[in-house]
Amino acid sequence: MSTLMREQPIFSTRAHVFQIDPNTKKNWVPTSKHAVTVSYFYDSTRNVYRIISLDGSKAIINSTITPNMTFTKTSQKFGQWADSRANTVYGLGFSSEHHLSKFAEKFQEFKEAARLAKEKSQEKMELTSTPSQESAGGDLQSPLTPESINGTDDERTPDVTQNSEPRAEPTQNALPFSHSSAISKHWEAELATLKGNNAKLTAALLESTANVKQWKQQLAAYQEEAERLHKRVTELECVSSQANAVHTHKTELNQTIQELEETLKVKEEEIERLKQEIDNARELQEQRDSLTQKLQEVEIRNKDLEGQLSDLEQRLEKSQNEQEAFRNNLKTLLEILDGKIFELTELRDNLAKLLECS
Repeated sequence: MSTLMREQPIFSTRAHVFQIDPNTKKNWVPTSKHAVTVSYFYDSTRNVYRIISLDGSKAIINSTITPNMTFTKTSQKFGQWADSRANTVYGLGFSSEHHLSKFAEKFQEFKEAARLAKEKSQEKMELTSTPSQESAGGDLQSPLTPESINGTDDERTPDVTQNSEPRAEPTQNALPFSHSSAISKHWEAELATLKGNNAKLTAALLESTANVKQWKQQLAAYQEEAERLHKRVTELECVSSQANAVHTHKTELNQTIQELEETLKVKEEEIERLKQEIDNARELQEQRDSLTQKLQEVEIRNKDLEGQLSDLEQRLEKSQNEQEAFRNNLKTLLEILDGKIFELTELRDNLAKLLECS
């Protein structure tokens, strides 16, 4: 619970998840039946980045990103990376090249962030370990404290005097007073530099002390969580001993329910098949009735057409008879007209002859 509270998803996508076959180390084994959510998580407490994917309640990917990891695109929609801690190789199949490129960019980004976080952590560890190394290798064998690093006023003054006294003793080649004063200033500058370095080391020691306190608090929280989980496991073990009989009875009931469900499924399938047959029979009956009605309409239409055809035949015969009579009358009329025209021609010729004679 505490892990989920301190970790937050910072990027999510969907992909098909695969793992390399541990036996052959060549073939891919799918760990999800369909596309699942794959997310980058950031643990602010430990300052680490992880790739997590759940299929239901099962974690199929739980990979901590380290600076030496590499995400490789093996095709336009598939990429993979090796996790030495999990001793496996993960593969992701995406729906498009864009999703693959986005995931690869985030992998490189969080990998670089993990590298910077590791370097920063190493720098803090080096600063923390430096004061203890100097105290162990120097002349002082006392614990490292601000007083032992900087020294008290009473302790620092004799050190400077001891360093300058051998050079200030008069000898045959005694140094001038001004040169001795310059040496004294030089040692004072060196002392000031040492004070500054001691102050920095003190600050680093205080910071490391604060980190130790924080780590102790986290350890106490982890111990409390472990104790709570241990109590919960004990309770579950007690309950499990009582739940064996219930589990056996539940298993029997589940088997009975499963058998009944299978029988019910068969009956439902048979009912659906019968319903489908009934629907098909209804459709065939409706089609037969429709065709019968159409056949009756066609028969009635045929009778009407036969009546109309008979009537037309009678009319045609009558018309033909009338046309034949008309032809006969016309022929007679033409013959009469020809006679009249002949008579008029003779009359005209006679009139012309009379005119010529007169």
